Amino acid sequence: VQLQASGGGLVQAGGSLRLSCVASVSGSTFSTYAMAWFRQAPGREREFVGTVKWSGSVTEVADSVKGRFTISRDMAKNTMYLQMNALKPEDTAVYFCAAKRTTGLIMTASEADNWGQGTLVTVSS
Repeated sequence: VQLQASGGGLVQAGGSLRLSCVASVSGSTFSTYAMAWFRQAPGREREFVGTVKWSGSVTEVADSVKGRFTISRDMAKNTMYLQMNALKPEDTAVYFCAAKRTTGLIMTASEADNWGQGTLVTVSS
C-alpha cells in the first residue's frame, strides 16, 4: 500500500491543523489495515503519536498529545486524519503516516510495514 500524507504547515502556538493520509488501495483492502501517525523532530528519534484500528472503532494517542490530538479514519475515502488542536512549539516535527495489515494497533515504528513520505508541521511561539 502507498501512503500520501498532507496538511502540514506553519501555525502559531494554540492553533490547529488537520493532517490527512490517503492510502492507495481498494476500499476493501484499506479496511484490513491498522494506521498510525508518528513524528520526528530534528535530532530526535521517531515517536508514536496515535493509531487507529482497521475498523476505526479503537484509537490510541500518546500521552503527550492526549486531549489535544484526535485520530480518525474515513473508509469511504481510504483516508486517515490527525486533528491537532492547541498546538505547542514542541509539536514541531515531520509527521509520518504508517500502515500495517493487522487486526490490532500500531504502537511502535518497528511494527509498521508501510510509510508515507512525511509532512512538516512547524509551530511558532
